[in-house]
Amino acid sequence: MRLSRSTFALAALLAGTSVAASTVFAAPAAAPAAAAPAAAPAAAPNPDMLIATVNGAKITLGDVQRAAGNLPPQARQIQPSVLVPLIVNQLVDQKAVQFAAEKEGLTRKPDVKAAMDAAAANALQNAYLEEKVSPLVTDATLHDFYQTHYANKKPEEEIHARHILVDSEAQAKDIIAQLDKGADFGKLAAQLSKDKGSAGANGGDLGWFKKADMLPAFSAAAFAMKPNTITQTPVHTQYGWHVIQVLATRTAPIPTFDQVHDQVRQELIRDKVRDIVQAAESQVKVVHYDAQGKVIPNAAPAAAPAKK
Repeated sequence: MRLSRSTFALAALLAGTSVAASTVFAAPAAAPAAAAPAAAPAAAPNPDMLIATVNGAKITLGDVQRAAGNLPPQARQIQPSVLVPLIVNQLVDQKAVQFAAEKEGLTRKPDVKAAMDAAAANALQNAYLEEKVSPLVTDATLHDFYQTHYANKKPEEEIHARHILVDSEAQAKDIIAQLDKGADFGKLAAQLSKDKGSAGANGGDLGWFKKADMLPAFSAAAFAMKPNTITQTPVHTQYGWHVIQVLATRTAPIPTFDQVHDQVRQELIRDKVRDIVQAAESQVKVVHYDAQGKVIPNAAPAAAPAKK
């Protein structure tokens, strides 16, 4: 499809510049003898500005801006003069396909209608949560959350360990016997361990971890050991039998605010979303039914994850 020059000029508007369409498409001019006075900042482009119509349905600058905002970061690096026409073409194509689908009555099909209703409900839910949560996530609340959940927490112990995972206790005991006689832990891990993620080039190395990072039985054994020792009793978990070597221990340093900023933000948002959802649920009546369609009396809601 052909796009007018005005469509390409939208690139300047979308990029937040004041370049006019005539400037974008004008032939290169000779450099002026003296610099011209700086132009006054242009007014923000009107999101309701009409870009195209498809059977009378409008596509506006706001539609283009929203579509651009939903693109992955890499795509947003494309030059606006290239990106904007592509987005407009895509929006026109979408409208054309929507009209074709409506003409064939697809909106009346139960599964299509259900999918459309679900998408609309999801969009409404997301908009509500964003409107309620955004004002609660500020620099001040992020710092408060960091102080409570990170800065003021007691430092945790960490250990650096490696392991060999096998199917049987007998094999694990045989490996321990070989290690006690001087066998190389890394080589045995590469040869025998079922945990291929830590075996091979890593020699069974699990890196640094806290108690809660591993299965309880594994952590109980590992954190009871001293550095540079090998467990003399195989440790059993749901994955098999472990031979553990503790390499070192340390007190985990408290991360700085900048180091955990993104994590703090996500945790705070999750907490606020949970609070808002629970508040919304407290204002409605919920009835649960069993497979026979009978009301389940006093059905308890699913428990929310505990806060740290």
